[in-house]
Amino acid sequence: MNKPKMIIFDYGHTLCYGDEFDNIRGQEAVMKHVVSNKNNLSAMDVCEFAQQFFDEIEQKVRNADIEIHGQISTRLMYEYLQIEFDVPLLRVEQIFWDAAVPDSTMPNVIEMLDYLKAQGIRSGVISNMSFSSQNLTDRINNLIPKNEFEFVITSSEYVYRKPTKILFELALCKAGLTPNDVWYCGDNTRCDVYGASNAGIFPVWFHSEIECSYRNKNLDVTPTCDHLYIRDWLELINVLDKI
Repeated sequence: MNKPKMIIFDYGHTLCYGDEFDNIRGQEAVMKHVVSNKNNLSAMDVCEFAQQFFDEIEQKVRNADIEIHGQISTRLMYEYLQIEFDVPLLRVEQIFWDAAVPDSTMPNVIEMLDYLKAQGIRSGVISNMSFSSQNLTDRINNLIPKNEFEFVITSSEYVYRKPTKILFELALCKAGLTPNDVWYCGDNTRCDVYGASNAGIFPVWFHSEIECSYRNKNLDVTPTCDHLYIRDWLELINVLDKI
């Protein structure tokens, strides 16, 4: 096991975690910015339509590890429903996300990132999500204001979702490093552990004791590929100290 020059992280349930996604709370926050609602739809009406709308998108696209940018599908949905806002779609996305699922940092994540900084180990983020990279970057900067992530890659901006290895290879291109120089940390065995391993990057399976609201824990089977298993970020510090 070689000491990495860079460690790249997943976002959800890795760097940060949130409560269960509350669609109605998000829509209620967004509806405060409506300036035209020709069909006089309520937040619940929009939620019911959105659930059906996005379930269809997920079935057709996400199962193929492809991502459609949330602002594209959101534009289609609100224009179809004839709803207009007093803020741009990027801000609508942020308002919805902040209300639907506010996040908190994982225990000891700030201490771990401070350790990496002190050791001269670079860092970045690759996340599967339909939200824009700008809103994810802003959220990370609010939660972890002293982070030194060199890039934040979201599947929304790059068509493909993990475990497709092109996202990992893109990160290597941005960093100017080879796979042997990089570790990748994430909570999902298929997307993160196997995804990184298939790209030649050493995977770290971060398996927090905090319950994940959106993933079936029965799928958390131990990966068969070579990897590091940790349950807390202080464990990563201890491992790096011993190399």
